[in-house]
Amino acid sequence: MEESSGGISSMKFFSDQHLSYADILLPHEARARIEVSVLNLLRILNSPDPAISDLSLINRKRSNSCINQGVLTDVSYIFLSTSFTKTSLTNAKTAKAFVRVWKVMEMCFQILLQEKRVTQRELFYKLLCDSPDYFSSQIEVNRTVQDVVALLRCSRYSLGIMASSRGLVAGRLFLQEPGKEAVDCSACGSSGFAITGDLNLLDNTIMRSDARYIIIVEKHAIFHRLVEDRVFNHIPCVFITAKGYPDIATRFFVHRMSTTFPDLPILALVDWNPAGLAILCTFKFGSIGMGLEAYRYACNVKWIGLRGDDLNLIPEESLVPLKPKDSQIAKSLLSSKILQDNYRDELSLMVQTGKRAEIEALYCHGYDYLGKYIATKIVQGKYI
Repeated sequence: MEESSGGISSMKFFSDQHLSYADILLPHEARARIEVSVLNLLRILNSPDPAISDLSLINRKRSNSCINQGVLTDVSYIFLSTSFTKTSLTNAKTAKAFVRVWKVMEMCFQILLQEKRVTQRELFYKLLCDSPDYFSSQIEVNRTVQDVVALLRCSRYSLGIMASSRGLVAGRLFLQEPGKEAVDCSACGSSGFAITGDLNLLDNTIMRSDARYIIIVEKHAIFHRLVEDRVFNHIPCVFITAKGYPDIATRFFVHRMSTTFPDLPILALVDWNPAGLAILCTFKFGSIGMGLEAYRYACNVKWIGLRGDDLNLIPEESLVPLKPKDSQIAKSLLSSKILQDNYRDELSLMVQTGKRAEIEALYCHGYDYLGKYIATKIVQGKYI
């Protein structure tokens, strides 16, 4: 069994000196950054020529994003350069966003003082009660949290905001949280073991495994089938799912496994459609919206399936037309800088055929076929 504990605060050496990133701070350090921001605003308001200062936030648009390759690692990830965007109280389009930033900072300061952690969902309901004129949706809170991260240059976890996790893990892995007994993830039934949203707890959890592969599964139903069939007994592996688009906690868990077990290949089983590829790319590179923190979650993920060369395994009637949303995702991915050529070729094939295929289409060969499919791919080395 291999054993190790990773480091949430560890940082790679970067080949690009213009990288912007969010620091991991202790509570008192995060409070100090909030206090400095408030004092700077008050200083400007109390000056002989008072004015409302614009907020300079790291630009989180695609035009400010790049792919960075660490000098000492094979992991590529999205990063944001030091280009800023302005949010102003005097601009009608951004005035509410300006106020929201201060409201969220105030709430984070109180959370840190009370030594608590809250999810973004909990934060939304608190802000909805306290400031209904400024917060009417979860999206507004999520964007404002990203604005605060971009302003203060510290992670959302440092601000007392905990990840809300949907992730599950099963297979050849033992997890031992501080002060608790070890959990055998092969004995948790087909439901798997729930990944905590407490990143600090995840960071201090001891991991032991004799697996040879880590397999990310896009869909909860497919994860359930693979675990129920105990495929990890035939293919020594650990299965992980985020039940669709990956949350921060599941991404950090996969990253933590990649640093704890650096020799284990990480393989992704996703639908053959633009959304499946977008999910894979989020695990692999991170997202532009979280570009300040992407390097803490990115992993060297390989695409095992479904892919274009698997279409001969699937009946024609099981292929369905691309949806309008698929076309939008495809357009976005094709215009981005993150896609390697073989991923771009797969996406172009989806667009050209106008078709998509779901993992479940393989059930035409029987419900036990998924394990054989994965084993064949691994033996033949057919992952990219």
